[in-house]
Amino acid sequence: MKYAEDYLNTFELTLFIWITSLAAGFLGALTGLGGGFVIVPALSLVFGVDIRYAIGASLISVIATSSGAAAAYVKEGFTNTRIGMFLEIATTFGALTGAFVAARVSTQAIAVIFGCLLLWSAYEESRPRLSRSAEGKDRLAGILKLDSNYPTPNGIQSYSVHSVPGGFGLMVLAGILSGLLGIGSGAMKVLAMDHVMKIPFKVSTTTSNFMIGVTAAASAGVYLNRGYIDPGITMPVMLGVLTGSLIGARMLVKVRTRPLRLLFSIVIFVLAVEMIFNGLTGRL
Repeated sequence: MKYAEDYLNTFELTLFIWITSLAAGFLGALTGLGGGFVIVPALSLVFGVDIRYAIGASLISVIATSSGAAAAYVKEGFTNTRIGMFLEIATTFGALTGAFVAARVSTQAIAVIFGCLLLWSAYEESRPRLSRSAEGKDRLAGILKLDSNYPTPNGIQSYSVHSVPGGFGLMVLAGILSGLLGIGSGAMKVLAMDHVMKIPFKVSTTTSNFMIGVTAAASAGVYLNRGYIDPGITMPVMLGVLTGSLIGARMLVKVRTRPLRLLFSIVIFVLAVEMIFNGLTGRL
């Protein structure tokens, strides 16, 4: 198989990686998924980078996305930091659990199941959303003071958080999948906050961006210790994702929620197909 470096010189290869990372950071900031869902397959399948180095670069890019976009979202008042810090307990526990059982469970089977779940989620996310009701409001949300507000074109809009235990449980699952498969769990985080906890979509995506950097930082330390962080690959990836995430953060404020949902559903559909393909072909 011919790799990208067989056709491109160092400058051209770096430039193409930067452009790809720019697009990944832009989509990651808008959807709350981080840039890893594009970076890993692009580096490994298109540019011929070893999958371990691709994941290492992706983890650094996720930290860049979280640092760049999350800072802007917090300043704009979209991110619910209390929810983010609370749910990080679940995702961190799940990630540790996933890492522990990774050698004992078939990641191929999990990837296929996860991909099927994402296909269903993409379908659900693309459907018109009914008005949210106050039913099912969780008493725990009041105790933890998770209810908040966010800016809209019509002024500040308040919202209530629902089904905290259900959302917490899905965050544990998101962490487990992340530890098992070496992927970002942004899709599961957004779906848990949006579908189960009934948090407004823009708050869900921005809070997901706030959260993903914490998990990625812990994982990146492991990859750095094992020598899988290559500066020549990581630098253009990080700079591209950071630039794209800042552009995406500015766009999110102006984009209407409905087109954002459609974009999110398309992205997780592509991610689902990738997961199923990689699982069936034994690439994970």
